[in-house]
Amino acid sequence: MKVDVSNVLSEGGPVAANLPDYESRPQQMEMADRVKAALASRGRLLVEAGTGVGKTFAYLLPALERIIDHNERVVVSTHTISLQEQLLLKDIPFLQRIFPDTFHAVLVKGRGNYLSVRRLQLAGKRARSLFPDDSYLRSLQVINDWAYETRDGTLTTLPQLERPGVWDRVQSDSSNCLGKKCPTYKNCFYQAARQEMMLADLLICNHALFFSDLSLRAQGFSLLPEYDHVIFDEAHQIEDVACDHFGRQLAEGRVWHLLSSLYHQKTGRGFLALLDSKNNADPDVKAAVEQVIKAGDAARAFFEDLGNYRVFTGRSNGRLTEPGIVENYLTSAMRDLAALLKILRKNEKDEANACELNGYADRAVSIADDAKLLINQDLEDCVYWLEISGAKIAGRQRVKIAASPVDVAPVLQENLFNSSRGIVLTSATLSTSGSAGNGESETDPAAFRHIINRLGCDDADTLRLGSPFDHASQVELYVDERMPAPGEENYINELSPRIFEHIRATEGGAFVLFTSYKTMNIVAGNLRRKLQDKGNNLFVQGEDGSRSAILEFFRQDHNAVLFGAASFWQGVDVRGEGLRNVIITRLPFDPPDRPLTEARAERITAAGGNAFMQDQLPRAVIRFKQGFGRLIRSGTDKGRVVVLDTRIVSKRYGKAFLKALPQGVTINRLR
Repeated sequence: MKVDVSNVLSEGGPVAANLPDYESRPQQMEMADRVKAALASRGRLLVEAGTGVGKTFAYLLPALERIIDHNERVVVSTHTISLQEQLLLKDIPFLQRIFPDTFHAVLVKGRGNYLSVRRLQLAGKRARSLFPDDSYLRSLQVINDWAYETRDGTLTTLPQLERPGVWDRVQSDSSNCLGKKCPTYKNCFYQAARQEMMLADLLICNHALFFSDLSLRAQGFSLLPEYDHVIFDEAHQIEDVACDHFGRQLAEGRVWHLLSSLYHQKTGRGFLALLDSKNNADPDVKAAVEQVIKAGDAARAFFEDLGNYRVFTGRSNGRLTEPGIVENYLTSAMRDLAALLKILRKNEKDEANACELNGYADRAVSIADDAKLLINQDLEDCVYWLEISGAKIAGRQRVKIAASPVDVAPVLQENLFNSSRGIVLTSATLSTSGSAGNGESETDPAAFRHIINRLGCDDADTLRLGSPFDHASQVELYVDERMPAPGEENYINELSPRIFEHIRATEGGAFVLFTSYKTMNIVAGNLRRKLQDKGNNLFVQGEDGSRSAILEFFRQDHNAVLFGAASFWQGVDVRGEGLRNVIITRLPFDPPDRPLTEARAERITAAGGNAFMQDQLPRAVIRFKQGFGRLIRSGTDKGRVVVLDTRIVSKRYGKAFLKALPQGVTINRLR
């Protein structure tokens, strides 16, 4: 069976015949043609496709043409679970009905998402020795009950655990795997998934897994099988995800989780306590327990010194500009621990125990290596910093030390764009310009200059496709000039009453988007009771449940109000009357003293550039486009967007935000 992309998407084609209300769209057809050409030539293509273009079919059909007609393998990488679900539960099954028995698609997940049946059985037998109290046992029972029902053994359907760390004891782990020797190998969820992945020709994964694979390939390993092409949807997220995976971090909680799993000093439980009871006070086990205690002392001193440096000595933003800021007690302590665990592993006759010891030793070595690398600043072209979180250990806040590439473009050029694969990047927000207009397209690469520079895809072709929606009649845009500018003394005081006024203008059904959790929580405290008195339930990110939970609450209550920051600016799809009002409290600039932002600015300035115009402003414009785009998700949606940041009309750079709006949207200025 041949895949004729143009015919499939035409008015009389199989999509139209099987999908009620389908209309052939010129933008979708043009995107499909360009993606098809890019894959055929193994080229690079950036496509900004406005909401309503139908970009998933526009890249899936050319992908199927390569799979079915040319026997090639394609990876589709997304950022959000919601888009993965759309692909796997809706779009791909639909195309499988049109092209039956011609391709096999699978969702690829990281190994840590899978349950190890053997480790679960082992944890159940040893629970009283392994876990410090009954809350852990209850969580283990939840996993055990779920294990009888789950089909794929992944975290997706696992109920929320009282003690999430219990999953670490039962998850599949490469360092703790018996392979074909495992008594539960035939029932292994991970191995079954891996075998299915090797047989598949369309692989769906998230950006995090893709870039984990890419970083491993640089070391001669891989998670994904060989593939011919990769298509990135939600590609505006790529730089941030790549920076995370080519950087490094060491959180204090990671260290304490390992040490307490081996031996919990207060309760005397843990894996080493279990070995001690089985081996009649083996001196090697005793030595390992003593080293866990020593490593705990070293970790405490190490992180306390980092925390004190962050508070009393270092820069206010936590940035580290020189190596060796504190004595690194941790690396030698963790290496000594790993050495003792390897001795135990060598002498252990029980293969299951030997596997566990191998996993613990690998984790200790990883912590030792990360501590050394981060303190010595051994990663080149990276910015280093310290973070202090609200969660506390022994009465003080937890500490994390991290590093990230200042510029990830050279890494992506070497490991991704210099390959012979076809590469397509698409999103509704890749450029810093507005919509190309209804039914129009543009190929001028200037609008993509920011993302091209940041990702290093210099030879990519570009295409901008306007949304088919009539934003001029669907959206009312208000700029409230009665607000003080951000940073002025009474800005916060004025914010709450203005937000309340604009929420009441539509009687709820509002997203309120913040750039600061602190500000969001202050306003939520001021308005929760007032909104409830008016019949508007308020759901606040971080206070009223998980992201997915509060989004579902919002969808079910058409008069609700949702306060969100960060992740709610993008990847959220609420159609219809439920969302009729988006309030943008502040233009979404990154804080200029954020270590990564600051380091990028220094590099651009040193090269003779303008960091604000070349980096900070484009990032804010793209994020603003994402926030604005939450409102109109279909051709029948209507509503208002309110901007409470007067800089959009009072500052010269405000024009960049206004030019990024969809064609036809006019400004109503409230004075």
